[in-house]
Amino acid sequence: MIEMKQTNKLTMLGEVEKEGNPFKVLIATILSSRTKDDTTLGASNRLFRKYKTPKELSKAKTLDIKKLIKPVAFYKTKSKKIKQVAEIIHKDYNNQVPIEIDKLLELPLVGRKTANCVLVYGFRKPAIPVDVHVHRISNRLGLVETKIPEETEIELSKIANKRYWLQINEYFVRFGQLICKPINPKCEECVFQKTCKYSQNRKRTISRLFPVMCFKPDISSFWINFGY
Repeated sequence: MIEMKQTNKLTMLGEVEKEGNPFKVLIATILSSRTKDDTTLGASNRLFRKYKTPKELSKAKTLDIKKLIKPVAFYKTKSKKIKQVAEIIHKDYNNQVPIEIDKLLELPLVGRKTANCVLVYGFRKPAIPVDVHVHRISNRLGLVETKIPEETEIELSKIANKRYWLQINEYFVRFGQLICKPINPKCEECVFQKTCKYSQNRKRTISRLFPVMCFKPDISSFWINFGY
């Protein structure tokens, strides 16, 4: 993860975080579900150029919201829900996103991952947002043995020093996008390949299925046989 820290590229939420706007972090995270980062960032930027506050978004027409956030996944449903979120924050919280996780979880389309993202990227409050990358990598490395993200969050909170919680999601997501991909991970480029449970199992599987791929010929004798 040290190498990830030295790269300049941030995740989508890492980019949004720079604006210091918890409301934009909240809305962007909701929009990000089943959607690529670039698409999400573009949609949230278009939306917030026109509607900068919960009050403004709460008064927007759903059709206008829909046009601005398209083509994020499920944009029709999300356009209605983020308007509801804006209405609640405007009316119940005086246009301030709540910092309490229990209150965040009461908002439409907000689960633990989204709520924790708001805490980390919106308020810089220690939490562990577990998305598909964090869940996958934690299990591949053998840090946890869990079936669902909620379990992963619990187990990581037990073993990770709290001073690192703010970095876990950012580093794991970048690592998952660049190296530890869902399909065809770049194990040969990974600094953890010698200790990674998944990488070792993968090597053993490949060696059983394709033993010739694991055989390194004597190059010198190869050329001798051709008369060189």
